Amino acid sequence: MKTNINNLNQKSIAVDEFFNNALFDKKKGYYSTKNPFGKKGDFVTAPNISDIFSEIIGIWIISTWEKLGKPKKINLVELGPGDGSMAKILVRTFKRFPKFYSSAYFFLYEKSDLLIKIQKKKIKIESNKVFWIKDFKKIKNGPVIFFGNEFFDAIPIKQFQVQKGHYLEKFFRKSKYEIKEFYKKAKNSDEKKLRSFNSLKGLNFIEYPELGFQELDKIIKKILLLSGGILLIDYGYLQSQNLNTLQSIRKHKKNDILKNIYKADITYLVNFNLLSEFFFRNNLKVKKVVTQKFFLEKMGIVERAKILKKNMNKLQVNNLERRLHRLLDRKMMGDLFKVIFAFKSNNDDILGFD
Repeated sequence: MKTNINNLNQKSIAVDEFFNNALFDKKKGYYSTKNPFGKKGDFVTAPNISDIFSEIIGIWIISTWEKLGKPKKINLVELGPGDGSMAKILVRTFKRFPKFYSSAYFFLYEKSDLLIKIQKKKIKIESNKVFWIKDFKKIKNGPVIFFGNEFFDAIPIKQFQVQKGHYLEKFFRKSKYEIKEFYKKAKNSDEKKLRSFNSLKGLNFIEYPELGFQELDKIIKKILLLSGGILLIDYGYLQSQNLNTLQSIRKHKKNDILKNIYKADITYLVNFNLLSEFFFRNNLKVKKVVTQKFFLEKMGIVERAKILKKNMNKLQVNNLERRLHRLLDRKMMGDLFKVIFAFKSNNDDILGFD
């Protein structure tokens, strides 16, 4: 792999550092300098496809509040709220349930100052009960529900190769005009971690979300302290595989990961087998991982669409059906996206998973 490159200040850089720099550098980073969402951006997420997706997430959140015993205070934290499309519809949905709405404190956890501005413009007109945070210090008292759509796949990962029992970490090396990949011996601490996960045993290529797990550590501490849980919806796979899933998207098309740096998204497929094991190891219960199709249908998306269609003309109905197809079809987002819920609660009867 090679490309013309500048702006990398180190002679060698680990995959996660490269990924992190490209996306989150405060001056040049992808998420720091542009709004990548929607038709005019580089990719479309489920909330951009149809408001009905966000409505269903809202209904799931309210149902989970009920399962938690309808506490007088509930903290809601959207992780990586993108352009604010989901948050906007969530607030509208919550307002239709006054008792819940009066109990809810809604926080948006966002790193990008640019995206915060975009989110505020979209959401401030809906509610004065939405707060922006860059850490979880303000989350106090009452249970907490964290949730994120395509949050985890945007957190940089490390990549390792296992050769004859030896663990090697992947790096990028900078020369005058190009970047090449190479491997060097992994740190002993990293090797020890990788060996400790049953879900990684037997693999000769490993993607490990070190920074993602650091984020989850902070979230898990809050859940164990306050009760509640975390819902993550992301594209990924159920059984651990020898896959290099790192990929880049620009203008809705695949992009060479080492080209258009700072101008293209970088992401990867989430290993839900590893994610489940991590939650279990940190003393949370975990519902069986299901597909997006299964979850949305269990939560009544088809029935909701039928109700909406009653007040639509033929053109609008066709439009909704196309969008629904994209969310649910097995060959599109329906099976590719998975849903996981890890939690601390005496009530295991959480909707959408059985």
